[in-house]
Amino acid sequence: MNARLKQRAPADGEAVSERLRRCAVDGEQHPQSDLIRFVVGPDDAVVPDLKQRLPGRGVWIGCKRDILDQAVRKGHFARAFKRRVTVDPELSQLVEDLLKQDALSRLSLANKAGAVVAGFGKIERALEDGRVAGLLHASDGGDDGCRKLDGKYMKNLGQARAEGGIARCFNVDELSLALGRSNVVHAAVIEVKSARALLDAIARFDAFRAGCVKFNESRTPGCGEE
Repeated sequence: MNARLKQRAPADGEAVSERLRRCAVDGEQHPQSDLIRFVVGPDDAVVPDLKQRLPGRGVWIGCKRDILDQAVRKGHFARAFKRRVTVDPELSQLVEDLLKQDALSRLSLANKAGAVVAGFGKIERALEDGRVAGLLHASDGGDDGCRKLDGKYMKNLGQARAEGGIARCFNVDELSLALGRSNVVHAAVIEVKSARALLDAIARFDAFRAGCVKFNESRTPGCGEE
């Protein structure tokens, strides 16, 4: 099963408020984290602003590869910026690569902070202790080990909640490089504060590739334009 990570639900008593932005393709307002911001660089080229910090007027596009493909193909950027701009025909691939790089970088940082364990036995013990916030399986790993770990994870949390914390979006080489060890097939994110940004970044990358965003619905959105 290739279940996809969802953005984490708020902790008990934690309020999550998020601005709404209008997607330049579908014209609808969406929570800001369901979109990708783009700006125009000094050379008039459209630049993705994944961290939403670059200066200048921003245009927002849904965090789905097919929507971004449509924006590139049908000239939505020029209309939204109201000027002539240069759009790389490989912009969607660039964004996917950047989202993957961001998620893997966060995985590496979480690992250095002690928020990740790897290896079947260590993950089993972490599951028994109730310390697992999410499971990462290599996309090219065997299914048997995945089923066993997923089963224990679902037993702890319940199937509906647990499926939102399981991902198979990186291969063995990518997981191994991020964690600084060889042949990583399974990894577990430990339930600590430093794991939250990682889980959200993985969800965002996986959602972009899949063409469907599965984010936490229990937000209290506010409106805003930029």
